[in-house]
Amino acid sequence: MCSCFTLFIVLYLLNMPDESFGEMFTSMLSVNQAVSAERKLIDHLIIYIEHEAQRLEDIKRFFSRVTSLHDGIYNEPSDPIANPIAAFKLVKRLKSEWLNVVHSTEAEENIKVLREDYRRMESSLPKLEDLRGAAHGLMRLQDVYNLHVESLVRGHFQQISDPVDFYKLSVSDMLSGDDCFLVGKVAYDLEDYYHSVLWFEEAVRLFRGTEWSPENEGTLEDALDHLAFSHFKEIKNQLKTWITSPHRRCFFQADLNSKTGNISHALSLSRELLLHDPMNRRVHFNVEKYEKLLNENLPATSSGLTLKRPDGIYLRTRNAYEQLCQTKGSQPKHFENPSLFCDYFTNGSPALFLQPIRREIISLQPYVVLFHGFVTQAEAKNIRKYAMPGLRRSVVASGMNQATAEYRISKSAWLKESAHEVVGKLDQRITLVTGLNVQPPYAEYLQVVNYGIGGHYEPHFDHATSDSSPLYRLKTGNRVATIMIYLSPVQAGGSTAFIYANFSVPVVQNAALFWWNLHKNGQGNVDTLHAGCPVIVGNKWVANKWVHEYEQEFRRRCSLNPEE
Repeated sequence: MCSCFTLFIVLYLLNMPDESFGEMFTSMLSVNQAVSAERKLIDHLIIYIEHEAQRLEDIKRFFSRVTSLHDGIYNEPSDPIANPIAAFKLVKRLKSEWLNVVHSTEAEENIKVLREDYRRMESSLPKLEDLRGAAHGLMRLQDVYNLHVESLVRGHFQQISDPVDFYKLSVSDMLSGDDCFLVGKVAYDLEDYYHSVLWFEEAVRLFRGTEWSPENEGTLEDALDHLAFSHFKEIKNQLKTWITSPHRRCFFQADLNSKTGNISHALSLSRELLLHDPMNRRVHFNVEKYEKLLNENLPATSSGLTLKRPDGIYLRTRNAYEQLCQTKGSQPKHFENPSLFCDYFTNGSPALFLQPIRREIISLQPYVVLFHGFVTQAEAKNIRKYAMPGLRRSVVASGMNQATAEYRISKSAWLKESAHEVVGKLDQRITLVTGLNVQPPYAEYLQVVNYGIGGHYEPHFDHATSDSSPLYRLKTGNRVATIMIYLSPVQAGGSTAFIYANFSVPVVQNAALFWWNLHKNGQGNVDTLHAGCPVIVGNKWVANKWVHEYEQEFRRRCSLNPEE
């Protein structure tokens, strides 16, 4: 039997991320902190602008003084240079003053200060991995909720099948052409041409007819170039040729079995690009190849080009998972099943007689219960506050170890009941309503999770499905039960979807969701396969308590358990 100290060390090590950078996108708390960082940058920029404005005012004064001389005494009929004072001032200006103006280092000093201020803050700013992660978050929302890319660009959340907003923001923000280009570029670099085509199309549309801004990374030419090649890579006709890729300046072969796209559209885009960059030899080469392909009796157009989404890890359950997420919570209808009900629950505990808890039976197989008002607003706030300093990138089981994964985007921290009074009270409350021993080592410490941009957790089991799982390092058996507490409201998305059981539970602030992970014989219940749907709008916080098998056998027989 391991000690509580050993349990804490094991959980800490299991939760350590592989990398200490590029994790801002995995937690909305970190993203909110980035707002403060940008405010500091704005303050530095204001100082820079003020100094530059003063420098330009000095130059304007010099300009006004010199031009007034040329408009004044230098235009007099008499020879102005005959005046030795005017002659001296002319020589002095040309030798000294103009030199000081032209070779002034004030501009360099001003920009140097701004760059140094930025460099000092750089460690607290997003990394390239954060930009990629944020872009993936948008694409994840696009896929899971079947959102129209054009509506996302306009700051709306409209499904392709329904023009009505899936969720309407009180204040919306639109994406620029450069924003769309960067999202498309993230997909493009992963050879995900399904997403790159859709986002580059929006980038081209927004870039057209607008002037380039110095803060932009992409241009209309860049977007056209990448969009043309993305279309080529999605060509549906069987072909075999060589086409050069933008920015790599190397060759790619599309074999006879490759997915294909729209050659004629790629040709049209490349020709448009040549109007802006007529000397681009690589694009000329691609145009020739596209024309050759079309002349080889390939169809001139592809009617209704169908883009194919890339396959994911959980392809088998993807459709069910996404459908459940889109339903915004789809519990079984209680009036259709009398075994599902709501009541005031005491679990036979005297401590709950005067203040029973509101219980809602969501499902019998698997047995899932929602306890409403399980924590108070103040308790939820304190738990979030205590967890903030310890938040680290969430990990998943990877063989005998733990690792970060794209299918779980969040940060988490572990809280000990001995260090925080509110956690101890929460453990007592869990024991009252479940009858289970939740003290370590019979249960894990409270895990507090904050989800990131499009934060989610794809279909998974809470219990170990392999004997090599790191969960068994705790030497207290498998996870027999889960208690998940919603510590914050979520405006849209973020439901908990039970895939095989075919229902989802929306986020209910301050409520706790309970279910058994194992059957009474100790075997895992496959119907508990569940997922955390991506958060569309909101800052989702949850607390997880996982109870292990040891010391729970008799307690389970005496606890709430209409299962089996």
